[in-house]
Amino acid sequence: MKQIPYWLDTAPALPDRSGKDLPEEADVVVIGGGLTGLSTAYHTARKGARTVLVEKDKVGSGASGRNGSMCTQGITISPAEARGRYGQERARELYDSFRDAVDLVEELTRSENIDCDFNRAGRLGAVCKPGHFDGLRAKQRDLADNFGHETVVLSKSELRAELGTDYYHGALLDPDSAGLHVGKFVGGLADAAERAGADIHERNAATGLTRLPGGGFLVETMHGTIRAKQVMAATDAYTDKSMPWFRKRLINVGSFIIVTEPLGEARAKELIPNGRLLVAHKNVGHYVRLTPDNRLAFGGRARFAPSNPASDIKSGDILKREMTEIFPQLAGVRIDYVWGGMVGFSWDRIPHAGEVNGLYYSMGYCGHGVQMATYMGRAVAEMMDGNPEANPMRGFGFPKVPVPFYNGTAWFLPFGGAYYKAKDRLL
Repeated sequence: MKQIPYWLDTAPALPDRSGKDLPEEADVVVIGGGLTGLSTAYHTARKGARTVLVEKDKVGSGASGRNGSMCTQGITISPAEARGRYGQERARELYDSFRDAVDLVEELTRSENIDCDFNRAGRLGAVCKPGHFDGLRAKQRDLADNFGHETVVLSKSELRAELGTDYYHGALLDPDSAGLHVGKFVGGLADAAERAGADIHERNAATGLTRLPGGGFLVETMHGTIRAKQVMAATDAYTDKSMPWFRKRLINVGSFIIVTEPLGEARAKELIPNGRLLVAHKNVGHYVRLTPDNRLAFGGRARFAPSNPASDIKSGDILKREMTEIFPQLAGVRIDYVWGGMVGFSWDRIPHAGEVNGLYYSMGYCGHGVQMATYMGRAVAEMMDGNPEANPMRGFGFPKVPVPFYNGTAWFLPFGGAYYKAKDRLL
């Protein structure tokens, strides 16, 4: 069993972008080589900026290569909650940005010839208790009436045509959500950024930032210092102590995934006949999909613990038990991959982007990072170019941190996890 992300292991090998001389100055320095950073680098370079990206490991080595490889529509809070917080107009703008984000990923795969198995397979948001089914109909009406988005409610009997299990009690089908091979997409976007003129430096972490009196920043890295007119922090859940202001505004949650041995086409279709993406509507839920080579990928929170080799194995055991509870026919199947990673959550469960003390940022994707990181990279490039209205998160601002003396270490997660698991059992 490999303890590396399936998506990175099965993608074409990336070129080595380490060991290069760092230029003395740039128009834009991007810190972080995930999808946010790569998209920012790509879009700023296409605008003609001298763009340098520094990444402490390899591009895609953080959350961008460790996720469920889903590119789904729908905001991170309920449509009703979004309307209550922001009003109908801003809630609709927020929702549309998530929908446009999926379109942007598809557009990039076409315009840059990124072969990453992009497929509008559709997403099933499934409920695990009979009493939750009526909520699907209410959400369907809300999405249609207030957000112009058509979905399909499937009863338990109708869902049997979509899933080889009787575990769920209905689902909301969003037909336009997509799956892709995120390892191939990350690699393709890095290549596209370089073709556009961006200069990518791997294994070269940013270690310090100094704002200059005349404007711009001095960016200290492991292998030199660079003067930048503008800087973008694109580190999300992997933000380290060099940026404490952002660390305390994010809760970094571990998420874990197992991937089975190849099942063969016939057996895979018994599980998910139409290749849908599956997400369980629970406080501590799971996400499931078939891979392009007919394996089953099964992910979830599993344990509210950091990702490390020992923790990943323990989480993998939990995920396999949950997988076989839902799909008993997989009881004897070999698990070929298990890995974990960190997901950046904001305290109010929406992404945040903007500019603070001259430093641009976008982070806190709350599990929707594949599409939103890509989209917000483009939005930040527009913001840097003097177009603040391109930011769908403008004006939201990070909420007040509710935990005294919090510094980015989420010591309270095991307690919160126990609470939400209890809610799932009781409600």
